[in-house]
Amino acid sequence: MIPVNRPLLISNETKYLADCIKSGWISSEGPFVKEFENKFSSFIGKKYGTAVSSGTAALEVAIGAIGLKPGDEVIMPTFTIMSCAVAVVSYGGIPVFVDAEPDTWNMDVSQIEKKITKQTKAIMVVHIYGHPCDMDAIKKIARKHKLLIIEDAAEAIGAEYKGKRCGSFGDISCFSFYPNKTITTGEGGMLLTNSKHFKERADMLRDLGFVKEKRYYHSEIARNYRMTNIQAALGVAQMKNIRKFVGIKRRYGALYNKLLAKIPGLQLPAKKPYAKNIYWMYGVVVSNSTGLNNETFAKKLTQNGIGTRSFFYPLHRQPVWKKSQYRKVSQRNKGKFPIADRISKQGLYLPSGLGTTEKEIKYVAKTIRQLLS
Repeated sequence: MIPVNRPLLISNETKYLADCIKSGWISSEGPFVKEFENKFSSFIGKKYGTAVSSGTAALEVAIGAIGLKPGDEVIMPTFTIMSCAVAVVSYGGIPVFVDAEPDTWNMDVSQIEKKITKQTKAIMVVHIYGHPCDMDAIKKIARKHKLLIIEDAAEAIGAEYKGKRCGSFGDISCFSFYPNKTITTGEGGMLLTNSKHFKERADMLRDLGFVKEKRYYHSEIARNYRMTNIQAALGVAQMKNIRKFVGIKRRYGALYNKLLAKIPGLQLPAKKPYAKNIYWMYGVVVSNSTGLNNETFAKKLTQNGIGTRSFFYPLHRQPVWKKSQYRKVSQRNKGKFPIADRISKQGLYLPSGLGTTEKEIKYVAKTIRQLLS
């Protein structure tokens, strides 16, 4: 079976992990954490980095850092992972969903303003599957309504919008280093910002709310979201090859684009002129005209030894909102989201991890062409 993802661990990962063990610095106090924060923030183009235990933790700390209060609203795409909404409701906020664009699968910018109310605090941008959102348009809306931008660039490490790296646009930007991301620390995440205030709050909120002046003295409820020195050691090793990894992802995306072109009933990732897609995962959408949905298509691919993953189940369809404590979420998001509904049923992504080979990609493409032609 060709897996959806294989990470590449080809630099100093083993050496740096051994260094951690030999030195005894295996907790969050070790020196690799700060080194990783500095190297990654410099690569993206932000002043400050705060390493945390996961991408979900990064989103939650970001929401806390901006001072979200109960009842505050955050506008976000409905077509994204559940972590985005979890971060908001964990602080008593209300996620407000926006439908997807039919080509990029990102949040439909034209629908954002109609979702804004007096309770809106921020816009959460998610660069879906590695294709950048239209950041100029989003920044214009944010300035007009005096809203903050939280940029979820977990799937877009190395992607670019008009020559600037994704993650460099938000008031706070969030990243994940799960094994299927451009670089990995196993689990792990990071927040980036140019704001010293947000940086200080993020550092405090990832560390149980400890204040600098008094240890074991807490003015806010916070959790332990610290990244370990062992995780950071992997990250520092991975940073040595990050540009190489970005090149591999783009090369694989271009190869799929070439091999899958003009197959009836198959939608490929968009290529907007302002964007340099990282092809985090190479997604495709099968048309209803094929008589397939993502489940039936995935079964056919599995029978041919090809692993897949279905697209996100949209946030507005998540059954958790039916619980009484989330009544405000369900009430605020009444309406239709036809694009997200369609692509969530018809879309899946193909083997496209860094460890995937060109031979495997050619086999996947040949099999799809035989199945759909």
